Amino acid sequence: MKTYKQSRIGDLVTEDFRAAEVFKKAGIDFCCGGNQSLEEACREKQLDIEKLETELAQLSVSGPDTGHKFNEWNLDFLCDYIMNTHHKTVLHLLPELTFYTQKIAEVHGANHPELLQIADLFTQIDIELRQHLKNEEEVLFPAIKAVLHTTSETSKATIISEITRMTGEHEFAGGAMDKINVLSHGYVVPADGCNTYQVAYKLLEQFEDDLHIHVHLENNILYPKALKLAI
Repeated sequence: MKTYKQSRIGDLVTEDFRAAEVFKKAGIDFCCGGNQSLEEACREKQLDIEKLETELAQLSVSGPDTGHKFNEWNLDFLCDYIMNTHHKTVLHLLPELTFYTQKIAEVHGANHPELLQIADLFTQIDIELRQHLKNEEEVLFPAIKAVLHTTSETSKATIISEITRMTGEHEFAGGAMDKINVLSHGYVVPADGCNTYQVAYKLLEQFEDDLHIHVHLENNILYPKALKLAI
């Protein structure tokens, strides 16, 4: 059986996007933690690496990945896809989740103090991501498109400086969502949770799943390829 021990988590998902579901079930971060090898991730999470290697090997046995081949897309098309798919999802969910997380914190915070932390973390995510998406759409993505068609040194410098900063912003947002996941016990609604509680947790899980794919596309595909153009 092929060994995956030294393979980067992000590369495995880039090669076969179905691996994302394997890592999600195992609790392995494939977006911000994409630079880790499978061996390092399993050691950190105390997971059975042989079991995960078997699951990854079964993906190729079950046939080719028929989903999107993100790694084969032109960078300008990938930029547009990220904006039209993931940026729109984020901008749609941010106000809803800000409202819902604050609402359940007000109503249930006395019995579930973790909700106060969740509401505060999501407020920070809301502020951070709004500016992050704006900078991508107005500064980074236009610079990437410019370098694809010109030799603009200014655009190359912009790519390098923006990606350096934005990678850190990804780590903040991903880390904050990891904390929310832990505080919510994996988005499990307690017995005394109301309908709003259930909606809030369902939307938080949806938001986290989308964010993982969004950041994977940027950290593991778009950003590395853009940096190669800029150097």
